[in-house]
Amino acid sequence: MGDTEKVVPESEELPRTIVRRVVKDELSRCSTDGDINVHKDTLLAFSESARIFIHYLSATANDICRESKRQIINAEDVFKALEETEYSEFVRPLKASLEEFRKKNAGKKAAGASKGKDMKKKRKLEGDSPDKDESGGDEGK
Repeated sequence: MGDTEKVVPESEELPRTIVRRVVKDELSRCSTDGDINVHKDTLLAFSESARIFIHYLSATANDICRESKRQIINAEDVFKALEETEYSEFVRPLKASLEEFRKKNAGKKAAGASKGKDMKKKRKLEGDSPDKDESGGDEGK
């Protein structure tokens, strides 16, 4: 039998730079040496393993979602999928990360909303007088 290589569509590949950064960060926590070099094939193995795990977890979360007669997977579906697939040790840190992410986004949304209101006011103030002049408003009558 020959060595067959499965070709993964580029749209399904994980970003190599992010995989490299995550692997090196995690390995550096385990090592006292500091700088760790990781072979290209090793990074590929990590990337492929993560991709398969994501597909497996997504399929399980999708099944949980469908059992609940919903069409959109939510965070709770993912947490339940982690427990069903016997990766419950990831639930607590994932919930903490999700909470932190939501807090950061809430701050960004609030800042973006007030900035959007300020921009609308500015456009309205800047746009009022020129629009009347250009549309042939009261000038010349």
